[in-house]
Amino acid sequence: MTFSWTPHRFAGGALALDVANSVVLRADPERRIDRFADPAVMDGFAAGTNRHGAERDLFGALEPVGPHARAGLIDLREAIDRHFRAETLGIATPPLLADLLDAISATLRRSGTRPQALDTATARSALLLVARPEPERLKICPNCHWLFLDRSRNRSRAWCDMAVCGNRAKASRHYQRTREEPRS
Repeated sequence: MTFSWTPHRFAGGALALDVANSVVLRADPERRIDRFADPAVMDGFAAGTNRHGAERDLFGALEPVGPHARAGLIDLREAIDRHFRAETLGIATPPLLADLLDAISATLRRSGTRPQALDTATARSALLLVARPEPERLKICPNCHWLFLDRSRNRSRAWCDMAVCGNRAKASRHYQRTREEPRS
C-alpha cells in the first residue's frame, strides 16, 4: 500500500505533535497503524514536514533520521504522546515529564552535530511545547484523537483539521438527525 504525507497529516501545529500523531488509531490495538513501522515512510516524513509542517520555518529543511536513530525517534515519539496526552486530560505526572525530558536528552546527545535531523528538531519542538505559556491550547481531536495546538484567537478550535475531522463529525450528526426525524 502506498502512503503520502499530505497536509492533513501535519494538523498538530507543532513538529513534536505531528510525530506523535504518526500512529493512527493509537487507542485501538486491532486497527492501530504505526506509520513509522516502514522505514521508507518514516524517511518520507521529513520531506512531508518540509512541505507542510507548521514549524518548518523554525527548524529549516529537515533530513530523515539515520537507521541507527530510528528506535530513538520512536522512543521520543511515545514519550511525547504519553506526556502531552496526559497533560491535556489533566492527569500529567512528574514521572511522565521526566520520561519525556530523558527521551529529549537522549535524542540531543545522540544527534551530535546534526541540527537538521528529524529527531533533533522533534526534541527541540517538544521542549518548546513543555515551556509554552498557554498549556490550555493543547487539545485532543474528538474524532481521530490526535494531539493538536489550538491557535485560534478565542481558543475555540475543536478539530485537528476542520476539512477532515470536522466535516466527518458534521456529516455524522446530520446523518443521525435525518434518521431520527419522522418523515412527513
